[in-house]
Amino acid sequence: MFSPGYLRAMIVVTGAAGFIGSVLAVRLLEADYRHLVLVDDFSVEAKRPNHAHLDVTERVDRKDFPAWLRANESQVQFVFHLGARTDTTEQDEELLTALNLRYTKDIWNLCVEFGLPLIYASSAATYGDGRLGYVDSHEVVEDLQPLNPYGRSKNDFDAWALAQERKPYFWAGFKFFNVYGPNEFHKGRMASVILHTFRQVEATGGMKLFRSHRPDFADGHQTRDFVHVEDVCSVLLHFMHRRIPTNSGLYNLGSGQGRTFLDLVRATFNAMGRQSKISFIDTPEDIRDTYQYFTEADLTKLRNHGCDVTFRSLESGIDDYVKNHLTTGQRRAPQAAAAEPS
Repeated sequence: MFSPGYLRAMIVVTGAAGFIGSVLAVRLLEADYRHLVLVDDFSVEAKRPNHAHLDVTERVDRKDFPAWLRANESQVQFVFHLGARTDTTEQDEELLTALNLRYTKDIWNLCVEFGLPLIYASSAATYGDGRLGYVDSHEVVEDLQPLNPYGRSKNDFDAWALAQERKPYFWAGFKFFNVYGPNEFHKGRMASVILHTFRQVEATGGMKLFRSHRPDFADGHQTRDFVHVEDVCSVLLHFMHRRIPTNSGLYNLGSGQGRTFLDLVRATFNAMGRQSKISFIDTPEDIRDTYQYFTEADLTKLRNHGCDVTFRSLESGIDDYVKNHLTTGQRRAPQAAAAEPS
């Protein structure tokens, strides 16, 4: 439960120029948390439309944030660490170690030192090919075998966090599944298949999907847990409001329902008012051996810890995204302030 004083305290969002971070900043402003500190590399021009319109207390460069936090910790009440190198095709392990492991350790240790609650971004990429399932149990973390350096960097931090004797009094690492929605325009190859579909259909009238290279999956039946960014932010805010120490730990954050890429593309065509025209191409060789064919978040722990956020269906989420953002080119902007959080 928040007292009114918390509304005047600073909340930090790292990765705030990016996709999830910028939408979370908007949601906090809508809830009347006006003292926001945004952290990122703000020199990236492609991300500027995600954050330039936000009326916040301060913007801090990513490299300066640890020193800034040390100097301002008495004014900070919560840290959302969503900044990371998120390219799943990145092969520079030193870069991933620096940004996804060492930097996150620095923030964790500062939160421990100053008694600050911390939410950070993990990833469903930690589950690898899914042979150990998609249950967010702490017991399996050491045994997980991610398929790429990005997934390994995220799992390495999860394992390190669990092994620490000193932890923030409340902390949560969320394993994001396939997040989609507004403010991902800058992501290039890493943008959602919805955005790629929209652009391909606009340009050519059709969409090319990766064909299956496994006999147990038909073309287009590769399955992902797609989750709307607004639902992701609703979960993050739920845990900020109810930061109970015994609820600390790792959590899956998906919709809880795997859907095929054919489902996704057909829903995108429908939202665009177009007739489906789908063909298949080979999966690029540089990602073929590390390609996940199925993901689906087990939400048992999330629900058992009192999170009752309703996840929208893939069809309704895509309809909103296409009609209110992709067709118009609109980023997510703050609406009228909501009622004061309880």
